[in-house]
Amino acid sequence: MISRKSVLTFGMVAIPIAMYTATQDNDIHFNQLHKEDNSRIRYKKTCAHCGKEIVTEDIVKGFEYDDDKYVVITDDEIEKIKTEKEKSIQILHFAQLNQISPVYYDKTYQAVPETGGEKAFELLRASLMAEQKIAVGKAVMGTKDTLMAIIPREDGILISTMFYADDIRELQKQYAKPEVSEAELNMAKVLINSMDTPFDPSKYKDEYQTKLRELIEQKISGNTIVAAEPEKTGKFVDLMEALKASVENAKKEKETA
Repeated sequence: MISRKSVLTFGMVAIPIAMYTATQDNDIHFNQLHKEDNSRIRYKKTCAHCGKEIVTEDIVKGFEYDDDKYVVITDDEIEKIKTEKEKSIQILHFAQLNQISPVYYDKTYQAVPETGGEKAFELLRASLMAEQKIAVGKAVMGTKDTLMAIIPREDGILISTMFYADDIRELQKQYAKPEVSEAELNMAKVLINSMDTPFDPSKYKDEYQTKLRELIEQKISGNTIVAAEPEKTGKFVDLMEALKASVENAKKEKETA
């Protein structure tokens, strides 16, 4: 599904693109029910002044500039103040991907070139890949200037919206860093290397959602829900002992695989 159409600009180059949402919600969602009779709970939007129930078509945007005083702003008026430059995605500069902390990333889109923009799009993708860089840009989305990371991939370009520095909280909790011995550090490195495999997203599944679906099926069938068996895990008081055991387990799992 196309999320929006835009123009990706850098220098004097303009590339028309379509942005598609790159993720979807596969989670199980529950409805709220009345405990006494299992009837669905409904929420109504009502006017605080007249008490009348309001439908979506009757709702407009309002900004409260004083107590109970509002100025109404329409979507058309919001669009009118946008310049063509603001409607496009302007590339501001280029940077290394690892220079950006993951905490700044928000929503991800797949960018696809529109007719006539294929060559410039591929040139941008290929040159970013060759230089191992990403582009940082911005565009107006909705009612705010949105910061973006334009990330090249082998099979295309991803655009991730980003938070501003003001949106990110400082680390709330600090901890006292204890001394780590060289032997412990080396053993931890061995463990990391023993578990080092290429990232393949298809290997990972939401196992808890599967269990939740099974629970729902059992409830529909009228079966009794049985508590999960507690997992047996070895407990090690000594850190080095735990690391060594973990390395051995990792080796066995690799051999089995």
